[in-house]
Amino acid sequence: MAFFSTLKQSLLLFKDNRLLAIFTLGFVSGLPWVLIGSAMTAWLKDAELSRSAIGFFGSIFTIYAFNFLWAPLVDRVHIPWLTRRLGQRRSWIVLMLLIMAVATFAIGWTDPGKSLLWTSLLAMVIATASATADIAIDAYRIDRIGKEDRELISYGAAMATSGWWTGYSIPGAIALYLSDWSFMNWSGVYMVLSLIVLLLVAVVVTLKEPESRREKIQGESEEQMLNQLGERTKLFKAIAWLEVTLIEPFAEFFRRNGWRIGLYIVTFIILFKVGEAFLGRMSIVFYKEVGFSNSDIATYSKLIGWWMTIIISLMSGVLASRLGIIRGLFIGGIAMAATNLMFAWLAAVGPDKTLFAAAIILDNITSSFATVTFVAFISYLAHEAYSASQYALMASLGNLGRTTLAASSGVMVDYLHGDWSTFFISTSVMVVPSLILLLLIGKHFVVAMERR
Repeated sequence: MAFFSTLKQSLLLFKDNRLLAIFTLGFVSGLPWVLIGSAMTAWLKDAELSRSAIGFFGSIFTIYAFNFLWAPLVDRVHIPWLTRRLGQRRSWIVLMLLIMAVATFAIGWTDPGKSLLWTSLLAMVIATASATADIAIDAYRIDRIGKEDRELISYGAAMATSGWWTGYSIPGAIALYLSDWSFMNWSGVYMVLSLIVLLLVAVVVTLKEPESRREKIQGESEEQMLNQLGERTKLFKAIAWLEVTLIEPFAEFFRRNGWRIGLYIVTFIILFKVGEAFLGRMSIVFYKEVGFSNSDIATYSKLIGWWMTIIISLMSGVLASRLGIIRGLFIGGIAMAATNLMFAWLAAVGPDKTLFAAAIILDNITSSFATVTFVAFISYLAHEAYSASQYALMASLGNLGRTTLAASSGVMVDYLHGDWSTFFISTSVMVVPSLILLLLIGKHFVVAMERR
C-alpha cells in the first residue's frame, strides 16, 4: 500500500503547469525529426534513392552536434523587438519556428528524385533552426523548474520526452497516412506540415517565460573579469562580455567536475545511444524492405509507439526519481540493447504484424526510460547561470554520436549485403563501452548530488 500511495503522490506532480509547458516545447523539438527525418526518409525511399544515400542524407542532423558553438549567444543575445515582447527563451524559439515554417513550405516544391541539392539545402536550414530552438527549449525547461525542485527535474525530463515523441509520432503518422492517399503527393504533405509548424508559433507565444538569476550571475562574472583586467574601457568591457559568454560556460563545467571525470562524462554522452541511432536511422528503410506499407508503419511505428512512449515516459519520471539517475541509466542501457534483438528476430521472420507491434512496444518502453534518465542526468549537470550553453554542449555531444556515427548505418547494411539480423545484433553491442564509463562516473555524480 505504501508503494501505491507514493506512486499516486508522484503522479500528482504531473499536474504542475510548468510540466505542461515543458511537454508543449518537447513537441516543438520532436517535429523537425519528422520534417527531415522519418517523413523525409520515406520520401527519399519512394524516390528510389539508395540505402547509402538515405543514410548519408541523415548526416544533416550532425548540425545538432555543434549547436553548443552558438549556444552562448542564445543565452545572452537579445533579438530586437521579440525579446522585449516574449523574453529571452521564447523569442528565440518563435524566431526559429518561423524560419522552419518557411523552409518546410519551400522543401515541398523540390524533387529529391531529380535533384537532391535544393532538398538538402532546405533540410539544412530546418536542421539549423531546430538545433538553435532546442538550445532555448532545453534552457527553458531547466530555468522553469529550477534546482530547488530537485524531484521535478526527472518529471520535467519525462514530460520533455513525452512531448518530443508526440511531436515526432503524431505529425509523422499524419505525413505517412497522407502520402498513401492517391490524390496526395509528398509536396502536399509538406504543405500540411508547414501549417503545423505555424500553429506551434501561436502556442509558444501563450507560454509563460521562466524567471532566472542568469543575468544577475553573468553580470557578476563580468564585473569580476573587469576587476581582474583593471580597465573599464569599451574594449575591455567587450572582452569581459565575450569571456563570460563564450568561455566561462565550458570552463565552469570542467572546473566543477575535474578534467578526468569531465572527459568521462563527455565520452559517455557521445556513446550512450549510438546503437539506438543506428537502428533509428535505418528503421523506415528496414520496415519498407521487409514488406510493410507506409500506413502500416504509421499505425505500428508511430501511433502504437507513441502511446507506449507517453505512458512509459511518465512512469519513467517516477521511477528515475526513486531509483536514482545512475542506476536508471545502467538499467535503461542494458534494456535498450536487449530489445534491439527483437528487430533481428523480425528480420528473420518477415512482415509479421504481431511481432512488429511487439518489437515497437518493447523498443519504445526501453528507449523512453533510457531517454528520460539521460535527459535528467545532463539537466542535473547544467549550472543555472549557463543552462543553455552547458546543456547544449552535453546534448550536442549526444547528438554527435547519434548522427555522425550513425551516418554510416546505410553503408553498414550494404556491407552486410542486407543482412538485417546481423545489423541489429551489432547495434545491441554498441552500448557496452558507455556502460563501462557510467560505472566510473557514478560515484562522482552521487557525491555532486549530495553537495547540492
